[in-house]
Amino acid sequence: MSVDARQALLCWYAVDKRRLPWRAENNEPPDPYRVWLSEIMLQQTTVAAVKPYFERFTGRWPNVAALAAAPDDEVMREWAGLGYYARARNLLACARAVVADHGGRFPDDEAALMRLPGIGPYTAAAIAAIAFGRRAVVIDGNVERVIARLHAIATRLPAARVEIRARADALTPQEDAGDFAQAMMDLGATICTPRSPACHRCPVSAWCAAFREGVPERYPLKAPKATRPRREGEAYWLEHDGQVLLVRRPPKGLLGGMRALPTEPPTEARWREAGAVEHVFTHFALTMTLRCARLEAPAAPPVGEWWPVERIGEAGLPTLFAKLAARAIAWREAGPEG
Repeated sequence: MSVDARQALLCWYAVDKRRLPWRAENNEPPDPYRVWLSEIMLQQTTVAAVKPYFERFTGRWPNVAALAAAPDDEVMREWAGLGYYARARNLLACARAVVADHGGRFPDDEAALMRLPGIGPYTAAAIAAIAFGRRAVVIDGNVERVIARLHAIATRLPAARVEIRARADALTPQEDAGDFAQAMMDLGATICTPRSPACHRCPVSAWCAAFREGVPERYPLKAPKATRPRREGEAYWLEHDGQVLLVRRPPKGLLGGMRALPTEPPTEARWREAGAVEHVFTHFALTMTLRCARLEAPAAPPVGEWWPVERIGEAGLPTLFAKLAARAIAWREAGPEG
């Protein structure tokens, strides 16, 4: 991309950039807290999914000090459904580190940012460029695709990332690095899309090697997808006096620290199968069979806590267990127990 192409991209961005709740408007300076929060939420998650979560979080916790002081349970409950729950745990750890070690202000360079919990190379570069105007090479999936097409990079991913980074580094300006990074991301998200890119609307198509070849969808070249393994498990819905037993998952590991249904029988009972749900995680697909039972005699919970069934939506269950809860409620309303 030449200087002319870069200028064409920045001019396009000035007019057609996406209006997003975490972006500064009307020449206001970017808020590092909002930039950081959005970047953490957007990891492996779509903009459409993130918007309502971002607005709820910033409504409840408008700055890093407020988030750092928030109880873990409340933050995890607000995060429920967004997935990749280690991000929520790192979110709190990072906010508390910023308050404890940096006086409530995010550091403004990549090296210092990467020492904070949950911030890797991409996120550090994005915060440094967007929030602080530092020159940083910002490469997400959208930028990766744009670069691969601009230069018709013939190496397959992931090996191609070495060349993609070198090309992106060469294109990144000393000034306006934040606008440039966001312009590249917007270009990939709205025009240079994975399928059917709108090359006729692209501000840099005149400089694009893949466009000249006539096959922009071919890039980036990818290695064949590995088959996602499938696993099976069981969950248990134990009800007593209008309440269901919930447990807290271990702090580390899959869905760590979240409320959930037990995945081992919590007590002896007349368990009845109530169907199964399918759920896809990043590295595997899961079939979870649901078993339901009712505990008639008053009892302290075998483990965990009793939660009112009518308020199950307030428990902050991750998506997998929210699906199971919905199935259990539908099963019980159908009257399988007579």
